[in-house]
Amino acid sequence: MVDNKQCPVSDFEISGIELEASLPNQYASIAEPCSEDCDTKFTIEEDCSSCKPEQYCCIEINNICINFGKAKIIEDVSLKIYRNAVTAIIGPSGCGKSSFLCGINKLTDLFPNCQVNGSVKFEWDHSIYTQKASLLRRHVGMLFQKPNPFPFSIRKNLEFPLREHGISDPYEISVKVEKALSDVGLWDEVKDRVDESALSLSGGQQQRLCLARALILEPSVLLMDEPCSALDPMATKKIEGLIQELSKKMTVILVTHNLSQAKRVADHVALFWKTDNIGRLIEYGSVDDFFGQPKHELTKTYLEFG
Repeated sequence: MVDNKQCPVSDFEISGIELEASLPNQYASIAEPCSEDCDTKFTIEEDCSSCKPEQYCCIEINNICINFGKAKIIEDVSLKIYRNAVTAIIGPSGCGKSSFLCGINKLTDLFPNCQVNGSVKFEWDHSIYTQKASLLRRHVGMLFQKPNPFPFSIRKNLEFPLREHGISDPYEISVKVEKALSDVGLWDEVKDRVDESALSLSGGQQQRLCLARALILEPSVLLMDEPCSALDPMATKKIEGLIQELSKKMTVILVTHNLSQAKRVADHVALFWKTDNIGRLIEYGSVDDFFGQPKHELTKTYLEFG
């Protein structure tokens, strides 16, 4: 159980405020300095001998509950997130989707009076709640709804997380910066002005810069909280293309209100719903089954009117 009472951040999804607006910028796309061995190798614990590689379980979540004070945000959510696949989390506003993401990489630690119960296991045989946040966030990147570049140069936005993790060799930093920008399709657009302010970029470019910043530490898992909601259609198309490319080499969990987007990019879809004022998992399945043969009446209703 996590119970933190000294964090200065006071807003939470319970208030309807978007999560990223409540977090200090330094927690948005980078991890804390890691004093442990960040090259820890993970092994899969469940028997997947009969599964295809893309069906290997990357994250196993059992009965996770998140409370904020006396208010229950989500209750008894259990599901398996598969490796090298995109899992879309959909549902009405306020049903706990963003809180769920926070519970996966311990951003819930930042909120006072927040308690997390249940089990979240990555590809090692320990609950994340016995792991230091610094090590966990080294392997779990996060991208929020609104672009939040740091107010300095494009280059320094990407150098910052590297230096925080003890990477100081100029050549290594230069190579990693170029690779991260290339991976998000931004290098050719900014290579001649990487020392200009990141705030001079367009909204879509800023979001791709933030994505590059989340990817520069080469995480195994990427959490994305409505990354396209503030973008125009062309910028959205670029981000969706990047999501599909990234899922070939990492696990992606995407919160989205856009059902068409979920259908385009996801391999698996989970519907969250607020019942009795508590967020719950209603249905979870492959994208084809979810959209083609929904089982729950709430799912059918949401797909019809959502």
